[in-house]
Amino acid sequence: MRLRPLARTILRRGFLAMITLQFLTIGTLMIVTKVRKVIRGRAATPFPVTPPRPIPIGDHGTATAFTYGADLYEDMLAAIDAAQDRILFETYIIKGDAMGERFKQALTRAADRGVDVYVVYDAFANLVVRPSFLRFPPPIQVLRYPIYSAGWKFFNFRSYGRDHRKILVVDKSVGYVGGFNVGDLYATEWRDTHVKIVGPSVWDLDNAFVDFWNLREDLAAPPLEQLGEASWEPQVRAHRNVPRQLMFPIRGMYLEAIDRAKDRIYITAAYFIPDRDILQGLIEAAGRGVDVRILMPEVSNHAATDVLSRGFYGSLLRGGVRILLYQEWMVHAKTATIDGRWTTIGTANIDRLSLTGNYEINMEFLDAGLAAEMETIFENDSSIARELSLEEWESRPWVAKACELIVRPLRPLL
Repeated sequence: MRLRPLARTILRRGFLAMITLQFLTIGTLMIVTKVRKVIRGRAATPFPVTPPRPIPIGDHGTATAFTYGADLYEDMLAAIDAAQDRILFETYIIKGDAMGERFKQALTRAADRGVDVYVVYDAFANLVVRPSFLRFPPPIQVLRYPIYSAGWKFFNFRSYGRDHRKILVVDKSVGYVGGFNVGDLYATEWRDTHVKIVGPSVWDLDNAFVDFWNLREDLAAPPLEQLGEASWEPQVRAHRNVPRQLMFPIRGMYLEAIDRAKDRIYITAAYFIPDRDILQGLIEAAGRGVDVRILMPEVSNHAATDVLSRGFYGSLLRGGVRILLYQEWMVHAKTATIDGRWTTIGTANIDRLSLTGNYEINMEFLDAGLAAEMETIFENDSSIARELSLEEWESRPWVAKACELIVRPLRPLL
């Protein structure tokens, strides 16, 4: 009988030791990564940028891919300044720096001239932003997505997703969505992708914002009305993850597209921690002769994510998938294009938090012109990436292998 308490004590101490070791490993990796960036300094050469150009989509619309934050921000600010009726602005992060101030002032000017302005931001993601900056003057209406929204329903997993979306809709005529947050850093030092949509499909972004706004608990305020009519454009669809409704279609979109691939799959991922089905789908595609390439940062802004992602490299490389590691700069894009026909651009990373946890939105396009544009962007990005070989990967230092083993149990959390 005495063995049972002893066994419980050993298990408890072993568990605590493992948790401590994981935190120490992640902390050490974060420090090492930070020191390396400081020593290395800013990259000597800028990353390649593909100039934005509108691609016709359907009968009455266009889609424009932006790969440089400064270009995107100027376009978004111009749209805000031209607004006449309503602005819907949703972001995961808005920094209290010069660029964040430009957006805040533009939204304030629009409200002052009578435009209805609605703002949504995620409170957790902006904890380091000074509270005074996040106070918008009336009549701007603001929804601060709370840090914790489950209340006393601790096991209600519908309430735990973060609002990771980045959407701007102006006058139901132009919409923007993608990976860019708002801030000086993202304007010039991060390689990200946003898409600007003009035409009937803007309704999908407008509707996504309205539905999210109306999910709020503040029932005293009147609901936000939907403008325009629903779009049934066959070339464009919006896929929205809505944790509160247990809806996670973006993962299914990826699985279906990967399963259909016949020739090539090009994925750009800021953080790549696939679940078993996506991993298997990519390996099976490579096995049937599809050219599968995944471009991701060699060193991202999250050390723990990097180590977890590397835990998949061996399986991918042995399965024939090509891994391209973006050099010097942070690539934060969430895009994919398949067979010169299918494209997705959005906010969702290929990890558990995005695909089965957060509020996310990805646009899906069935258009050869946009797919060709995204392939050009992928090739430009690949010009400053290095390809990882299986031989190099298998000969990595034992310390790296040990770190991967230690943090591997954290995969289900990220």
